[in-house]
Amino acid sequence: MLHASLWQSNADLARCILEHPFVRGLSDGSLNRDAFRRYVAQDAFFLRAFVKAYALAAAKCDDFDRAKVFHGLMTGVFEEIELHESYAASLGIELEDVDPFAATLAYTDFLQRVAWHRSLSETIAAMVPCMRVYHFLGVELTAQLHPAHPYESWIQTYASDEFKQLSDRLESLLDEVSAEEARNRNTRSLDPAIEDVYRYAMRCEFDFFSAPFQDDF
Repeated sequence: MLHASLWQSNADLARCILEHPFVRGLSDGSLNRDAFRRYVAQDAFFLRAFVKAYALAAAKCDDFDRAKVFHGLMTGVFEEIELHESYAASLGIELEDVDPFAATLAYTDFLQRVAWHRSLSETIAAMVPCMRVYHFLGVELTAQLHPAHPYESWIQTYASDEFKQLSDRLESLLDEVSAEEARNRNTRSLDPAIEDVYRYAMRCEFDFFSAPFQDDF
């Protein structure tokens, strides 16, 4: 399947993300609280762009049932935003006044550009890494949970079956839509643009985890 092939071909970046100092800090609970505060603020900003990309993807659908799937995925993002709002309340973050970091803007601008101007398959391919990486991290980090772990809620959210179902649904859409578009082009070959946007999104994920170590908040 396409989604599995793309994940495998980007295993190097997935491993780099897992070994990132920010993620290692989440894993063992040693992550600086201020860095996590920066992350929550930036991720809340990012998620608002992510849900807009879903809306643009739904608008590209002629198939009403497929558009409904995107609506369900959007609901998942809204629930994730609510989680960030609970973090913000406990950490004293004002989510309505977030100054995005350069890495955050690079990621959100990329998503919006692809969603507005590229094919539906490319739009989905630009979004899959975020979902797939977070579930991957959640599962990998679950083994490191211990009593009173400060980031237990974050880890369990992304390791959950509910989040896995959202990730699986988006990957299934990528397989389905890319195959359909290939048939319309009378070819069985993969559009290289799909590979390009997928890998770029993976790089954005790595950069996104680096940004919270900036001094300014």
